This record gives sequence, structure tokens and C-alpha cells, in this order.
Amino acid sequence: MEAGAARRFLLGLAPWLGAIGLWYGVRWSGFVNEALIPAPHQVATKFVDLLLHDNLLFDIVASTRRVFLGVVLGIFVAVPVGFLLGWYRPARTVADPMINFFRALPPIALIPLVIVYFGVDETAKLVILFYASFFAGVIVMYEGVSQITPLYIRVAQTLGAGEFEIFRKVIIPLTVPHILTALRVALGVAWATLVASELIAAQRGLGAMIQNASTYFLLDVIYVGIICIGCIALIMDLILRKISARLLVWQERAVG
Repeated sequence: MEAGAARRFLLGLAPWLGAIGLWYGVRWSGFVNEALIPAPHQVATKFVDLLLHDNLLFDIVASTRRVFLGVVLGIFVAVPVGFLLGWYRPARTVADPMINFFRALPPIALIPLVIVYFGVDETAKLVILFYASFFAGVIVMYEGVSQITPLYIRVAQTLGAGEFEIFRKVIIPLTVPHILTALRVALGVAWATLVASELIAAQRGLGAMIQNASTYFLLDVIYVGIICIGCIALIMDLILRKISARLLVWQERAVG
């Protein structure tokens, strides 16, 4: 068991080591000016410096809180909307064009309107993240729910289950995987939208840090911000995977 765990760890570590090796290789190849690509060890040094002396931790907390709130609010609304659209075909026929219209609009294009209607406070940033999370989540939800086979419901009805019991014991368990998938997709979209949301007069946050660093051409700080966003998003996704594995253990038992 320990040998298997070590093997999985090494396999997971291999692509990261390869990426660092490629990073050094590109920097030392001579094809790109070394001043434009800080070395990994320089970025690591800058990370420690920002963490100890420049309140990087506050930026991480600020961005993580914004993403968390935006995703939670977006999915909270997207789940019932996506369920209705997926379960009731007439509703999907009516709303599908509008949902896809707004989904195609990049959040950054809405920033001027968001500033007009919500100002430049924290609410405006949450609106942008909510927008991105909601439309990512609702698409996943209604696509997943619309593919649920009605066979399970017919079987439950044959066994004498009432409507509430069918909803509680059949529909909700079948919907949970789609809710979790919508949450993961929305989380990825929200992190991708973070920099756009922090264009709105953000004083703290990883996106704000990246933008400020770009003004002064501080490439090592930009790399730190990008890597922090990727690492935090990865950690949150891994946590969601663990939660999903626990909540959906019944699926493995059913298949087995």
C-alpha cells in the first residue's frame, strides 16, 4: 500500500518537475531574453519576500473570499434554475437562447455597467464573479438534469412511492453529481474571472497585485500572482473531489 502511494506521488510530481525543467530550459535557451522570464528560484524567493514583507497572505485571503462568495451565491441560484430548465422541456425551450446569449458575454465586458449600477465597492466584484459562476453552473445543471432517465422514476412509482418520496429518494440523489460538477466548473470559471473582477478599484487581492505589478513591469510578482491563483484553485478543486467521492460513494456501490 505504501509503495502504491509513493508511486502515485511520484507520478503526480513528475509533470511539475517537467514544467520547472522546461521553464529553466526556455530561459537558458537564448531564444527569449532572460530579463523577460524570471527563473523559478527567483519567483520562489519573491514569493517568500511578498509573504513576509508585503502582505501577500492578505491578497490570497481577499481573492479566495471573493471567489468563494461569488461561487456559493452563483451556484445557490444556478441549481434551482438549472434543475427547472433541465426537468421541464418547455422552460428549456423558452430560456435556452437567452441563457446561451448571456453565457457568451465575457464578464470583463460588463465591468463599465457594473461600475455604473453597483459602484466600485466589494459588491461590484461579487456581481462579476456571481455572473460568471451562475451561467457556468446553470448550463452544467440543466444539461445534466435533462439527461436523467425517467426509468428510475417509473420504477419508484411502480413500487408505490409518492411524489415527495420520489423527489427525496430518487431525483435529489440523481441530481447531486450534477450539482457537484456545476460547482467545480463554476469554481474554475470564477478563478479565471478573478483578475477581471479586481479591475474594479480593488486595493487587495491577487488580481489587483498582478495588475499593479504589470504597471511597473515586475514580472516576478506577476508570476507569483499567477502561480498562487493556480495553486489555490487546484487545492479547492481537490477538496471538492474529496467531498464528491464521499457523497457519491453510493454510485460505486450501485455499479459494483
